[in-house]
Amino acid sequence: MELQQMRYVLAVAETNSFTRAAERCLVVQSALSHQIARLERELGAKLFERTSRRVRLTSAGAAFLPAARQCLDAAERAAAEVAAAVGEIRGRLAVGLIPTVAAVDVPDALREFRRRYPQVRISLRVGASDDLADQVKEGALDVAFLGLPTTAQPQGVAARELARDRLVAVVAPNHPLAAKPTVDLHRLSTEVFVDLPAGTAGRIQSDQAFAAAGLDRDVAFEVTTADYIARLVGPGLAVALLPAAYAPQLTGVATIDVSDAPARVEHVIWSRFDRTPATQAFLSILGITPPI
Repeated sequence: MELQQMRYVLAVAETNSFTRAAERCLVVQSALSHQIARLERELGAKLFERTSRRVRLTSAGAAFLPAARQCLDAAERAAAEVAAAVGEIRGRLAVGLIPTVAAVDVPDALREFRRRYPQVRISLRVGASDDLADQVKEGALDVAFLGLPTTAQPQGVAARELARDRLVAVVAPNHPLAAKPTVDLHRLSTEVFVDLPAGTAGRIQSDQAFAAAGLDRDVAFEVTTADYIARLVGPGLAVALLPAAYAPQLTGVATIDVSDAPARVEHVIWSRFDRTPATQAFLSILGITPPI
C-alpha cells in the first residue's frame, strides 16, 4: 500500500470522478485507475462502484477513507517536522472562521503568513463555531476563529480570547426604528427576526438574552451566513442582531445600539495535542506564543 494510492482514492472520493481526480493529481486517468485497482486487489475489496453515469464509494471504501486521510496527514506532518528542524516551514495551514469574525483581519494575517512561508499550503473554511471547534479537535483544521456567548468556553482545545463585543440591532434604512439612537429587547421582541439556525453559538447568545428578559420573539427566517441576514433585513423583511464590530461591513441597512444587548466573545483555538510548525508560525503572526 502506497501513499500515492491513498491520494488517488481520496481524489476520486472527493470529485466522484476518475477523470477529475486524474486532473487534480496531474496524472493520466489510466495510471490512476491502475493504481486504485492494484490497491483494491491488495485489500481484497472494491473501494468504488463504477457505472457509466457516476462513481461512488462502497461500504469498504467509506471504511478505508478516514484511515487513509490519517495516514496522509501523518506523512505530511512528518515531512513538515523535518523541514522545521532545518529551519523551513512547510506542510499545510487549515483555518476556519465564523462569517462575522471582527477581532482579527484574517485575510491580512493569511497574506502575511503566505509572504513569510510560501511553501505552506493554506486552506480556509467558513462555518459555525461548534462545527469549527469539532474540526479542530478532529485535526481537520489547525486554527479556528469562533464567536461564543459569554456563558460558553471552548472545550477540548487550546484557546485565547481575542475580544468582547455587544450585539446591535440591524434594520432596514426606512424602518421606524432606524432613526432612534437606542432600542431595548422588549421593543425588538415585537419585530420579525432573521437569525442563524437554532442551537448554533451565534444564535444562542440572542436566545439567552430574550429568555433572560422573559421575552419571546418570532424568528421567521433562519440562514447560515451574516451577509444573507443583511439581504433579508435590507428590504424590510426582518430585523436582526449582529456583532457591533461586524455590522459596519454591511451595506443597505441601519444599525441601532441595544440598551440591554447580549454580548459575545471571539476566540482563536487550536489543538492542545498536535500543533504543527505552520500552526505555531501562524499563531506567532497573531501575537500568540503558546506554551511548548
